[in-house]
Amino acid sequence: MFGLFRKPDEHIQREGDTAFRVRVRTARSGDIVELRLTKGSEISTSDEGGYYVRKIIVSPQHLDRAVLEIWFDNAYRPKRKVVEGGELVPIKEWT
Repeated sequence: MFGLFRKPDEHIQREGDTAFRVRVRTARSGDIVELRLTKGSEISTSDEGGYYVRKIIVSPQHLDRAVLEIWFDNAYRPKRKVVEGGELVPIKEWT
């Protein structure tokens, strides 16, 4: 019941029932890389319960490197997000 009024995540956009979109800005040159994370391929079960994804990102323009990690609960709601070598771009800034 309380999940009905949960605020959507500001960085991760759901794409149907099977995927998520996120954008990462690299720290070195500011390149923005969009990722599509699918439940069946990239997201796996976590030892802590719930789900987990770790993606190594290389920007095509400057070959910057970043590492994205996201932990989800059992309902695929993001619990924790970490980006090494960059930052998540809020959905409100997507063009």
